[in-house]
Amino acid sequence: MLGERIPLTKIKTMRETLREKNLLTEFLERNTDYRMQNFAHVPKLSLHPLRNYLDLAYVGNISIGTPPQQFKVLFDTGSGDLWVPSIYCYSPPCRTHKLFNPHASTTFRLSGRPVDLTYGSGRMVGFLGCDTVRIGKLIDMVQPFGLSQSQFGMEHAPFDGMLGLGYPSLAVRGTTPVFDNLKRRGLISQPVFAFYLSTQKENGSMVMLGGVDHRYHKGELQWIPVSRPHYWQITMNRITMNGLVLGCFRGCQAIVDTGTSFLVGPSTLINAIRRIIGARLVGHEYAVSCSSVARLPPIIFTINGKDYPVPPQAYIRKVKGQPWWNCRNPWAPACGRGPCAGHATPLQMPQSPCGWASASHKTNHLRVRGSLGLPSS
Repeated sequence: MLGERIPLTKIKTMRETLREKNLLTEFLERNTDYRMQNFAHVPKLSLHPLRNYLDLAYVGNISIGTPPQQFKVLFDTGSGDLWVPSIYCYSPPCRTHKLFNPHASTTFRLSGRPVDLTYGSGRMVGFLGCDTVRIGKLIDMVQPFGLSQSQFGMEHAPFDGMLGLGYPSLAVRGTTPVFDNLKRRGLISQPVFAFYLSTQKENGSMVMLGGVDHRYHKGELQWIPVSRPHYWQITMNRITMNGLVLGCFRGCQAIVDTGTSFLVGPSTLINAIRRIIGARLVGHEYAVSCSSVARLPPIIFTINGKDYPVPPQAYIRKVKGQPWWNCRNPWAPACGRGPCAGHATPLQMPQSPCGWASASHKTNHLRVRGSLGLPSS
């Protein structure tokens, strides 16, 4: 097979780590108002393994510089920039993550332009540089990236930096995102990337660059037009539960975002879903009895005329906690990773459609770029 697979591994979530350290309440209070502001065997198909952080992040390894310096990055469709912490950063988050040393790289070139990026989980302030970036066997020469000097939030994040897979309009002005450079330089054969996200296995998740490995989904990919090529934005027909239309009554816009760990929507919709499933507020989170999860109805997203049911096992997360109310409901008043597990999604750039299909294993999700491709059931 031409191309490469890049594996991912599942580990404990940042939420669970914070809960165990009794820091979750403080973190949620501090970050409540954050919003994302940056909001198949085919030739040259590269598959890159990812690490599953249980509905927080699917993270993979890349390296920057010569000789290579390795980092764990979040492959994020909700942003367009690549950045990592640098030796010039003395903020608390930088003390717990790997730091890029430009002096140790013979291929580093300084741009010096300032960078200020804000995400749902924090903020990075730094400057631009250029260097060789390796993603598996793909080698991207003279790639612009950010080097942090200050970071806010993300102290407990299970990744060092971010690799944005959004459209160039989301990136720092005058720079070209990694994926666009891979295509422009002929390193991949198609302007398509796909995610296969495993929720059950520690290993097995994958990001595919340059095409779709069809072993990772079943059924036909359903291609959905991107309504606005900035974020991966699509038109949704409606959202139903128990046969009742709860939201999107006349259609609405939604964003497919691998960097978001929640399903986010209007408070009226979120509250209606919480009422139907009987969720109660426990601290700063909503919870249901784990014994009732199997009896809860699916949430059905109708996209491009086709229904995509999300079962309760996907939109309820079981965590350690009180013996009875210990299943959490990860909803906040865009579509994120966790509840989307169970479908495969490819994204393709030039014609800008998205593809969806059922993953070859029930508990997994696949994503592709430029259009959104969804696997059929």
